[in-house]
Amino acid sequence: MRYVIGIDLGTSSVKALLVSQAGDVVDEASKSYPLNQPQSGYSEQNPEDWVTETLAAVSTLVKSSGVSPTDIEGISFSGQMHGLVLLDEAGAVIRPAILWNDTRTTEECRFIEQQLGDELIQITKNPALEGFTLPKILWVKKHEPENYEKATTFVLPKDYLRYRLTGALHMELSDAAGTLMLDVAAKNWSQTVLEKVGVSAKLCPPLIESHECVGTLLPEMAEQASLTPDTKVFGGGADNACGALGAGVLSEGKTMCSIGTSGVVLSYEATGTQDFNGKVHYFNHAAPGSFYAMGVTLSAGDSFSWFKNVFAKDEPFEKLVADAEQAGVGSGGLLFTPYLVGERTPHADADIRASFIGVDRSHSKKHFVRAVLEGITFSLKESVQIFRENGKDIPSLISIGGGAKSDFWLQLQADIFNATIYKLENEQGPGLGAAMLAAYGCGWYSDLETCSEAFTKIAGTYEPNPENAAAYEKLFAIYRSVYTATKDLNVRLKDFR
Repeated sequence: MRYVIGIDLGTSSVKALLVSQAGDVVDEASKSYPLNQPQSGYSEQNPEDWVTETLAAVSTLVKSSGVSPTDIEGISFSGQMHGLVLLDEAGAVIRPAILWNDTRTTEECRFIEQQLGDELIQITKNPALEGFTLPKILWVKKHEPENYEKATTFVLPKDYLRYRLTGALHMELSDAAGTLMLDVAAKNWSQTVLEKVGVSAKLCPPLIESHECVGTLLPEMAEQASLTPDTKVFGGGADNACGALGAGVLSEGKTMCSIGTSGVVLSYEATGTQDFNGKVHYFNHAAPGSFYAMGVTLSAGDSFSWFKNVFAKDEPFEKLVADAEQAGVGSGGLLFTPYLVGERTPHADADIRASFIGVDRSHSKKHFVRAVLEGITFSLKESVQIFRENGKDIPSLISIGGGAKSDFWLQLQADIFNATIYKLENEQGPGLGAAMLAAYGCGWYSDLETCSEAFTKIAGTYEPNPENAAAYEKLFAIYRSVYTATKDLNVRLKDFR
């Protein structure tokens, strides 16, 4: 039997999956690393931690599985998007990586908008947001000019990891689409963007496709990972692109809902010509020649975790969800908006904050928990609504992540989205997508669609309850008015945070 390894480089940990040629996950291992927040709005990591813990995770995986390293043919990656890693002439890291959830770059975003106007969305398909990479580069240029002068190139997190494992320096296309410097339709670096914001094109590394082989493991890296030096290494993809692969979102009409710390609604696009006017993100897919549109809720599962940690620390998630099921549709007239750290889609607003609306004496903990789950799902429906309003037919969604671990929440998604929800048998998300890229790159399958048929299988189907769907449609209209009603209040409260 032959095997590949999919590595998912996340924000708080790295996860490695060992997957057989039949698409079975044989074993897995994960290692965590710290997130540094030196001041409010800052989010950084030491890239060396990614390398150290990835090697440890892979070594643990290989040893615990009992699989011979000679039977492991390839490795590929999924990675957290947008993070800035600056390298000097010797390929050494200049400063800690600035991550996707760092919000220090508001001024730089406004500068980008001033310099490019409508051209920004025409070229990059995305608005200037704090999370993207270009604003981070401009922040370093302005606030740390000595570091900017040292930089000869930049890479994204999983591209740095791949560079360290192989010595080959590239940036993979689906991740590059999240830098705000890529001409998404043309699939190359945009000279127009770079020139207008004053960033040298020399900083931009060569681009590769997600399934492209960049070489094999360096001998010292192979030894630390308990692998052989001839293990092939492939480009990999952005975490959401790999999540889409792992969910089988590889054809027109396929849509995925992923609920993790943040939440994503992602829909396949066959061409780079669809125009959402920046209302949702638009990126190159990890599948060759295709694209995807994506809406984001910044605090999805994070809202549920926050509520549990603050108000129900000692209760398991399962009990909270079971109790919430008894609260009834609409949580007894209680609404929650999950804007704990601002919002992304459809409101690109770093200042908006969460609200509970309609609290009265009849409400107990079960109502608050259900309101949180409903509010998260309403926020994700905002993205579904944008897709539908732009002509996309979304009769069904594949649900992955934390929202797919509960039958109640899966049914809630079906009712609120008014769509069929599918649960996967082997729900490993981005890590499985990374493994698929390695399997395809190794030549096991003629295309990713065939690979997907082997690697992804439906385990459950949830149909919307017509009565509940109708009630949620009315509640959704009320939910959508909360943002406008509270926007000014939150701006006025900003001085007291």
